Amino acid sequence: MSYDGVILDVDGTVVRGEQLLPGAEAGLDALAERGIPRLFVSNNPTRPPTAYAEKLRRAGVDADSGEILTAGASTVAYLGRHHAGETVYLVGERGLREQLENAGFDTVVAGRHGNPERGVDVAVVSIDREFDYDTLTTAARTIRSEELPIVGSDPDAVIPAADGDVPGSGAMIAAVTGTAEREADAVLGKPHAITRELALDRLGCDAGDCLVVGDRLDTDIALAAETGMTTVLVRSGVTDDARIERSPVTPEYVVDDLSGVAAVLDGTAPRYG
Repeated sequence: MSYDGVILDVDGTVVRGEQLLPGAEAGLDALAERGIPRLFVSNNPTRPPTAYAEKLRRAGVDADSGEILTAGASTVAYLGRHHAGETVYLVGERGLREQLENAGFDTVVAGRHGNPERGVDVAVVSIDREFDYDTLTTAARTIRSEELPIVGSDPDAVIPAADGDVPGSGAMIAAVTGTAEREADAVLGKPHAITRELALDRLGCDAGDCLVVGDRLDTDIALAAETGMTTVLVRSGVTDDARIERSPVTPEYVVDDLSGVAAVLDGTAPRYG
């Protein structure tokens, strides 16, 4: 089969932590041999494209920043469209704060000591590895008292790490929205439509001519829902057969690891189910 572009998840599909996953090299080679432009799309909001490209290079993947799209970028793009010129109240880490500030957003980081000293307009909630009870209390009170809309950077409740799965942005978003008794106005990254739009624009292809490969049903595969994209789920990350059977999201193909994409491209892979 012929495709004009491929959206590739990173963590759980190409790498786990800093290590290249089995089958990843063969899968990337198969795409390169067929001349299919690739875009690595990650729900990690903390690293800019340059840092993510360096992570891939350390794992043995020759990537550059132009091939990277992150949840940080989709968060910045969404805020630029819906909250331009506003002050961001951030529950998150320095990496996302720097991306927001580099895009021109005045950013106030959630602290432990009551409401922020200057006015804020929109709350952004993301992964924060120093997140604790006091931060949660202050953030929820600030969001309620200032009546802030809530924007989540990405929905990943757990993320794969070298020594096992760990909490991701979705865990912090759930805690903050639950305590503030508010729904998030938007949760960016995959599968939000703005991420799909940015990815297809970067690849320069139509949805029907694009392949999507990832290890998550609710983000990677759901990104392609009702768009005509071809979806391939890899079992090398967080999803096993039991999760596939329970999920309302169904991939077109299921392979053990990224090397299985070659059979999809050749038209020899069986469709799932």
